[in-house]
Amino acid sequence: MDRDRPCILVTCWRRPLPTYLGERTVLDTLDPAYAARVFDAGGLPLVASRPPVREVGSVDELLGLADGLLLTGGGDVDPASYGAELENAEEPDGDADDWELALIAAARERSLPTLAICRGAQLLAVAHGGQLAQRLSAGDGHRELGGLSPGAILSARHEVDLVPGSRVARALGGRGQVAVNTIHHHEIADAGELVVTGTAPGGVIEAVEPRSDWACVGVQWHPEKMQEPEQAGLFAQLVSAARSEVVA
Repeated sequence: MDRDRPCILVTCWRRPLPTYLGERTVLDTLDPAYAARVFDAGGLPLVASRPPVREVGSVDELLGLADGLLLTGGGDVDPASYGAELENAEEPDGDADDWELALIAAARERSLPTLAICRGAQLLAVAHGGQLAQRLSAGDGHRELGGLSPGAILSARHEVDLVPGSRVARALGGRGQVAVNTIHHHEIADAGELVVTGTAPGGVIEAVEPRSDWACVGVQWHPEKMQEPEQAGLFAQLVSAARSEVVA
């Protein structure tokens, strides 16, 4: 069956939340802004819940349905995933890390177009031998989120310098600098085999991408929560690359 819209597999966040069934009801959650941005860019979002058992085949089967992958934000990555001790991570979920790292490995093997946001970008770095810092660097507009109002968190901006000609710079209209939000608890300390293509003025890593021709970008900020029109370019780039998968 022909499809006008490329299918984008979208990860979700499994976490315990209060409901009528208990104070810690385990739910898969997703900010609808992710799906809306994919749809607005011309894609068809397919939200993927993590299977109850670890089966390598389930990753291949899921990605076999998809033309692109969107790794969304979520909880802190378990420091054990990159060989570090637990210092400052809130309820890490090693099973979630393993599942999404398997998705990244399979997407890389398939050269499946991928956009990784916040936690997704951090996992992208870990998948390429990188390391995370469990505390935010001071300055550059980065600050701990505790005690701030939702409005203050969503409206705050800081600058990111982009590498000219990089995928992320092209997605954002060829800009050399862009203002972004900060809604993360950890940060990328070492990008491993990835190329750093965006940094805050003080050096905090904000964007990464592979050295190969794999159409993949990771950003530390949350473009789906921003109204600035250039941010839609990240989703447009993903869907455009995924559309070539449909044609192929």
